Amino acid sequence: MLTKRLTLIAALYLHAGREAEFAKFETAAAEIMGRYGGTIERRIGVAPGSGENLPYEVHILSFPDERSFQGYRTDPDLEALGDLRALAIRETVLWLGTELPAYGS
Repeated sequence: MLTKRLTLIAALYLHAGREAEFAKFETAAAEIMGRYGGTIERRIGVAPGSGENLPYEVHILSFPDERSFQGYRTDPDLEALGDLRALAIRETVLWLGTELPAYGS
């Protein structure tokens, strides 16, 4: 039986001018995520000028299960990146998602 992966949607809002720090944090975080079977499935940039108070990026993430996700969230190496994360990211909004079939299928 195929087990459904945990799917998350993350909207990431940056501090102005902190794109380089964000890239550094996300690169390290993605590596740590991989230890737990997690991956950034899609990374979508929001076009500047699209509206007010929009995120810088939206990520579609997946993990094998809730336990793997919690392991990632409490990983000591991720926690050690806390200052870099706070320097780059002013807000994160996270939603639990459900994979749906494509329309017309």
